[in-house]
Amino acid sequence: MAEFNFRSPRLFVDAALAAGRTVELDRNQSNYLGNVLRRAAGETVLVFNGRDGEWQAVIAGRKRPDSLSIQGRTRPQDRLPDLAYVFAPLKHARLDYMVQKAVEMGASSLQPVLTRFTQVNRVNSERMRANAIEAAEQCGILSLAAVAAPVTLDHYLEQREARRLLVFCDEAAATADPWQALRSERAASGGIDILIGPEGGFSEEERGILLRQPRTLRLSLGPRVLRADTAGVAALALVQAVLGDWTGSDL
Repeated sequence: MAEFNFRSPRLFVDAALAAGRTVELDRNQSNYLGNVLRRAAGETVLVFNGRDGEWQAVIAGRKRPDSLSIQGRTRPQDRLPDLAYVFAPLKHARLDYMVQKAVEMGASSLQPVLTRFTQVNRVNSERMRANAIEAAEQCGILSLAAVAAPVTLDHYLEQREARRLLVFCDEAAATADPWQALRSERAASGGIDILIGPEGGFSEEERGILLRQPRTLRLSLGPRVLRADTAGVAALALVQAVLGDWTGSDL
C-alpha cells in the first residue's frame, strides 16, 4: 500500500491527470490555495480526480495560483468497496456531517431516500457533492463517492438490484448481537446497501415492505436509540468491520 502524505494539501480536480499536463484552476480553487492555504507559485500540492490516482503538482501563476503543472504520480488509483449509504436526509449541518462521515467510512455512493417521516424533502445535491469532495481531500481518499438525486423509498426499492444485501437498520428490531447477525451474511459479494431512516423511524407500512425485500438483514444497533447521523456512522463501522474492506474483503 502506498504511503499517505498528510503534510501536503490535497485538491480534487475534474481533469485528466498525467505527467506534463497543465490543469487550470477555477476561482474557488485559486482562492483556496492562495488565500486559505497561503501557497504560492513554485510550491507543490497533491491532486486527484477519482480516476487517475494521486499526483504531485507544482503551482503556477504570477499574482495568484492559476494553474497546476502535473509532475509524477504518488499513488495509483484504488477502488471503493461496493457499499451504498442510503439515508433519509436531515437538515443542513447534520446532513453535511452525515455525508462527510459516510465518505470517510468508505461509502461508494450516497442515495437520499424520502420516507413518510423524513424531515427534509429538498436536498442540495451540489452541497452534498462539495462535502464529499472535501472529505476525500482531507482524508487521503482517491475514489469519489457518487451522489445520487433523492428518490422516494418506493422508487429506490423498485430499482434496487435484488442480488445486493440490504442492511435495514431498525430501532424497532429486537436487540441482538449485530456483529453475529452480519457474520451470517458473509457472502456479500453482490454489494451492500445500508439503509438509515429518519429521526421518526419508519412507518409500519414501510417496515413491512422492507422486510419483504430479497436479501434483507434487519439490524439492531444496540439497546439505545441513536440519532440518524450517529446510527449511520455506527452501521457503516459495523459493516466495514465484518463484511467490508477493513477485513480485506473483495466487496
